[in-house]
Amino acid sequence: MICAPSISLQPKLPSMSKREPIYKVIFLNQGQVYEMYAKQIYQSDLWGFLEVEEFVFGERTQVVVDPSEEKLKAQFDGVVRSFVPMHSIIRIDEVERLGTPKISEAKGGGNIMPFPMPMPDK
Repeated sequence: MICAPSISLQPKLPSMSKREPIYKVIFLNQGQVYEMYAKQIYQSDLWGFLEVEEFVFGERTQVVVDPSEEKLKAQFDGVVRSFVPMHSIIRIDEVERLGTPKISEAKGGGNIMPFPMPMPDK
C-alpha cells in the first residue's frame, strides 16, 4: 500500500524569531519614575510583588555617556533580582529593541487616580 504525503490545509504562519524577549518595566520608587529593561519578569511568591531579573543596560559603544543610565548601572550593580511592589508598577511592555534606562521625577496631578491601598492596623 502506498501512502500519499500528508498535506496541511492550514496557512503557514511566519516563524517567530528565536530572540529572547526584553521587557521595559516602568515603576515608581521614592518619588521617581524608573524605566528599566529586563529579560525576566514574573509574579513573586512574596504576596504583592513582581520579580524583575537580568537587568539589561546598553553597551558602551558611544562617546557620550548618559549620566542617568550610569547611575542606574551603579545602583543595580550586583543585583540578581529585584522585588517591585505591584502597586508601584506603571507599565510593562515587551519591546523589540533595548532603549536607554532612565530615572525621571514623578510629576503629581493629572487625571490618574492611585490604586487604593488598605490602611495598616494600629
